[in-house]
Amino acid sequence: MSRIRFGAFLAPHHPVGENPMLQFRRDLDFAQHLDQLGYDEFWCGEHHSTGWEMIASPEMFLAAAGERTKRIRLGTGVVSLPYHHPFNVAQRIVQLDHMTGGRVIFGSGPGALASDAHMLGIDPMTQRDRQDEAIGIIRRLFNGERVTAKSEWYTLQDAALQILPYQEEIPFAVASQISPSGMTLAGKHGIGVISIGSMSAEGLNALPTQWSFAEAAAAKHGTIVDRRNWRVVLSWHVAETREKARIEARDGLMHWHNEYITGTLQRPGSKPFKSPDQAVDLTAFSDGAASVIGTPDDLIAMIKNVIDVSGGFGTVIGFAHDWANPENTFRSWDMVARYVVPEINGYLASMRRSQQHVIENRAVFDRAGEAIMAKIMENETAAAALAITRGSRFSVSASNSPDFEKKLASD
Repeated sequence: MSRIRFGAFLAPHHPVGENPMLQFRRDLDFAQHLDQLGYDEFWCGEHHSTGWEMIASPEMFLAAAGERTKRIRLGTGVVSLPYHHPFNVAQRIVQLDHMTGGRVIFGSGPGALASDAHMLGIDPMTQRDRQDEAIGIIRRLFNGERVTAKSEWYTLQDAALQILPYQEEIPFAVASQISPSGMTLAGKHGIGVISIGSMSAEGLNALPTQWSFAEAAAAKHGTIVDRRNWRVVLSWHVAETREKARIEARDGLMHWHNEYITGTLQRPGSKPFKSPDQAVDLTAFSDGAASVIGTPDDLIAMIKNVIDVSGGFGTVIGFAHDWANPENTFRSWDMVARYVVPEINGYLASMRRSQQHVIENRAVFDRAGEAIMAKIMENETAAAALAITRGSRFSVSASNSPDFEKKLASD
């Protein structure tokens, strides 16, 4: 596999009770922070209910993020296609692609929240079929076709985009949970996947089987799927020590789980945590835990394990949350960029080899120091100055610096 890319997925999940304006601004600060740290991708989603997930238009948010960033790719994670006319989605994505200089990744889904679909009067049984249908229409529009099509939920009459994408080909991705529908859709259309179900133990264990669904669908429809276009979402909070990470994340984690996952979504099988420490223990330290609350080394081990279990993928996407306060959250992402990304991608291996080579071959380099010492001794003034020189305080970084202490001891 090629280099593993790193990104962030912002649903967002913000506790009810804070000023929405400030939450939006902090999220934009976060996107800018990731860009400065060298992350590859930033994703945000579309939601219309629950109070916690308050970005209604990922395209609008990413347009603002695009003005604050320079190189990070910006993904809609996701546009809920059954909620929109396909032509309008295509136009918004193309405009965003031009406004960001070709940094858009178009991620779509059927709609994650039943409460959203209910408000729009959409039958949940139709949502996945509508997503499939809309993807086909949008791809044709992106390719410059003039489309005439009619269904029970949209009509197109000689429709064509007056502006085509900035990119030669906008990358597509579909959201996948644990069911085979997302992966099967990716295989059918030969597009990428963002696996959100991997944030649970069941989802992690299902990754190998999940990819087989994509491959089977690709074979059936004559398309190709590439693991480099597979994104796997993981949850983490890291600090210098496990204890520090625990202290920083435990209260926010418990609030998120008890108030949102259990209290608001009422997810089947979910029970409230009894204490902040129990929240950390069951989330990050139980058998098959799918989250990391610990050190960069803990996250490195988790990512390597997921790569092995899954058979390989292209991008690690960290799930953005408010378990810790903003300062510690930003620091966690900073530590991942500083320590985890280079370790996973082998950036440090050649540096360590170079360091070890110098350590192990010091005797070879001593002769260079002897040559410098010989030149010093040829000069009477320099030789006289040697009497007051202290080698351990001599500010020089080169490996061929002379051993002044040794020379002074021998005189």
